[in-house]
Amino acid sequence: MRTAILGTGSFTPKKVLTNLDLEKIVDTTDEWIRTRTGIVERRISDENTPSSELALPAARNALDMAGLKATDLDAIIVATVTPDYVFPSTACLLQHKLGANKIMAYDSSAGCTGFIYVLVQADAMIKAGMAKYVLDVGVEELTKITNWDDRASCVLFGDGAGAVVLGPSVETKNEDAGILATYTASDGSLGDLLIQYGGGSAMPASHKTVDENLHTIYMVGNEVFKHAVRSMEEAALKGLELSGVSMDDLDWLIPHQANIRIIDFLARRLKLPMEKVVVTIDKYGNTSASSIPLALDDAVRDGRIKSGDNVLMVAFGAGFTWGSVVVRWL
Repeated sequence: MRTAILGTGSFTPKKVLTNLDLEKIVDTTDEWIRTRTGIVERRISDENTPSSELALPAARNALDMAGLKATDLDAIIVATVTPDYVFPSTACLLQHKLGANKIMAYDSSAGCTGFIYVLVQADAMIKAGMAKYVLDVGVEELTKITNWDDRASCVLFGDGAGAVVLGPSVETKNEDAGILATYTASDGSLGDLLIQYGGGSAMPASHKTVDENLHTIYMVGNEVFKHAVRSMEEAALKGLELSGVSMDDLDWLIPHQANIRIIDFLARRLKLPMEKVVVTIDKYGNTSASSIPLALDDAVRDGRIKSGDNVLMVAFGAGFTWGSVVVRWL
């Protein structure tokens, strides 16, 4: 039995922040941002909208596509680094808002690799018989932890949510469809290259953390770039090897949408034409754990991803973490 993705969904805030808008905030230009990141615009949530409110419509859209109700779910896993609160978990808040039963619900924090990690967890649950239907959500409001005085990083981030519903392939029209292989890895020795210092037990929130912007994203960009390309290549090749899918048989690559140059470097190292790569960074920016499910939902709903297609999802994020999932589409 394989674990199949039965439905996808996504949601982004209405407010759009363009590069031209950013020119008025920091010392930057539309040309500079496009050339170095590939980003044209990003979505911004308002200060009164928490992550769970973005996750809710994305989850409902995924359930609708799957033909299921919230009460059919056996577990909810939310990948995020911007939860509503430290506790309770965003997943528990989502469970209540959806009207799901009193099922297992928890958050998972693996940075931009978060959605890959929760796919792996859901796959294991379903194969072990612990759950039949699992809702995985990637949701982020990175603009709320962005340093808007840092011209190098503030242009990168956006807000959004993506979701999938997973279940056993044996109950679908195509038993051969589903997750073919997964691969995950981490290296905590490099954690301080991409980090939010303030707000945790190592550096509790205080006037100092706020005054010094320590509650915002800190990133050593050139080092993150190098590790991202190398690690995502490793994860992609390992995932394909474990799945038995050759590069020639791969239909779609959905990478974490961090930077168009990283995506381009990865595609070239894999010798994969960009026509086979799903790219959404131009309109959403880097949305961390929600970037892959946002891109996946876009490609499913516009008809690019079709039944029988082999899809490789690969990500790299804070931790460092990285991983991949290979899926044969229903």
